[in-house]
Formats: sequence, structure tokens, C-alpha cells
Amino acid sequence: MNSHPLSGAAAPSLASSVVAKPSRRLSVAPMLDWTDRHYRYFARLITANTWLYTEMVTTGALLYGDVARHLRYHEAEHPLALQLGGSEPHELARCARLAADWGYDEVNLNVGCPSERVQKGAFGACLMAEPQLVADCVKAMRDVVDIDITVKHRIGIDQIESYDYLREFVDIVADAGCRTFIVHARNAILKGLSPKENRDIPPLKYDYVYRLKRERPELEIIINGGIKSNADIDQHLQHVDGVMVGREAYHHPYLMADWDARYYGDTHAQPTRADVVHGLLPYIAARLQDGSNVRHIARHILGLFQGQPGARQWRRMLSDSKELHGADEQLLLRALQATQQR
Repeated sequence: MNSHPLSGAAAPSLASSVVAKPSRRLSVAPMLDWTDRHYRYFARLITANTWLYTEMVTTGALLYGDVARHLRYHEAEHPLALQLGGSEPHELARCARLAADWGYDEVNLNVGCPSERVQKGAFGACLMAEPQLVADCVKAMRDVVDIDITVKHRIGIDQIESYDYLREFVDIVADAGCRTFIVHARNAILKGLSPKENRDIPPLKYDYVYRLKRERPELEIIINGGIKSNADIDQHLQHVDGVMVGREAYHHPYLMADWDARYYGDTHAQPTRADVVHGLLPYIAARLQDGSNVRHIARHILGLFQGQPGARQWRRMLSDSKELHGADEQLLLRALQATQQR
């Protein structure tokens, strides 16, 4: 089982190590502008086994942009999946090859994002209307890499609300060799709702995902959408293989603190919030040497003391422009001390 990474130098990985990976029983959802490498390192200080996913990276950004900027990560982040956005099989294959070369454990294809920008690129949730194209994309990636290729998708699009639509989509993509489906249990409304509204307004239909697992037991089915507590997770795990938690894991990150013991049987000591803060110090020092700013990291950790005495002081110090200006890792120690003053 992975050791808990409370320290360590930061460096990109250019090769996978042959290490048994934990199951996808728990994972943190890919979230644009949120699950960057700084958040992921922070999350890994809280949970050693939960799978982490990058923000969505488009094929164009990798093929025509700065590969290192998009793919660099810390070794401690494993198990780690790269989420790709794209719809051209040969381009996705090239990007999957890059992901494997950089040591990622999985490539996940985004078939769930409903934003207009993504739709203009002809990928994301609109691909649910083209299951054979998704299957072609999966096959193209599987043909060039040995790491897992997974798909994250909705239960339907627009006014198509039939369970049969979901099952047919999964069956076509599974025929191309995909064994793991991460199902956001809502429809995606492609016109008329913002991405935020798409996360809240379409009704959750968990029963569709449960039924999919019953009818396709050979597939790994992971549920996503509206999951806010360990009680929710416990309920879902009675019906599916895994649970992917999104915004709750971002806004209330210490929710993840008992996941290793509770869901993986990992007996390492549960980190305290202070442990997490101290674990971030060498990471921040290294990132400052790379040219990053404390602000880039601090924005992800504002919720660490959520619900605890001193939470307001913690948030204030780590979001105050005067405090952040020219700050180094010592700012976290001062903020931690502020939480302990009564």
C-alpha cells in the first residue's frame, strides 16, 4: 500500500513504476481550474490511495502547446489519471502515448462536459450522441498504450431520458475495449443551461447507474454527482464499484482524511490538519524555486479547516493580498498558528 507522502521533492515523472495500484473505489473528479497539480499534491497529503484526476486537457493543448506545463506532476500524486478532451481518434492516440510516456496510470476521455466552448470543439457531453465515435477514440488509444482507458460521461443528453440510451452507449463503447465507466448520474443539457446549472438542475438518477452495474456486472461502474458525505459513499458502494466525489472534496478536503482506513483498509495514521500543513511546506518551497507563487497553492487549501475553530482566520490569511504578496511557505505556519489562538 502506498506510504503517506508528507514530504518529498517535486519533479515530473517520465516513466511509470511497476507498483500495484489501489482500486478506484474512491476518486476525486477532474475539475477545470481546480484539480491542478497543486491541489492534487495537497489532496495526496490527506489520502494516499484515492485516485486523482487532472483537469481536462484538450488534445490541441498537448499537440500544439507546452506539454510539460500540462503534464508535469509530483510522483506522490499516483495513482493519477489524465483526463483528455477531444474527438479525433488519431489525436487522442498521440496524447495517450504522451500520457503513458509521462507515467500516468490512466487516460480518461471526457464525454460529460456540457460547456459551449467544449461543444464548439465537438467533444465533451455532445459525444454521447456519437457512441461509435467514442468507441473509435477508445480503440485508437488502447491500440497504442497499455494503461487503462476509461470514459467519464452523463446518463443522457438534452431531453433523452431513457435508461436504454445509457445502456446502448455503454455497450457500444465497451465493445471497443473500455472496461471502466464513470457515470455522472445526470443528463447534460447542451443548450440553455450553464455548466454550473448542469451540475445542479438536471435530476440525479442514481438508479440508472445502479441498474447499469446490475446488468453489466463485468464492467467497472463508478458513480459521480451530488455526493457530499461518507454516508452517501457508503450507500453507493452497495450498488457500484466506486464513487467519484467532486466539489465536496475540494471545498471540504478533510472529508478525505479517513478514506484510506474506511475504504482501503490502510492502517497508516490518519493525518491531522497540522500534518497536512507541515507536509505542504517543502512542496511550496520547491515550487517557489520553480517560479510559482504561494497564491497559486493557497487558493486550493482554504477549506482545510472548514467547520473548525479558527477556520475564518485561516481563510482570511491565505486569501489576503497583502499577506500573499511576496509570501513564502512560512505564511502557512502563521496561518496555522492563527487557527490555534483562542
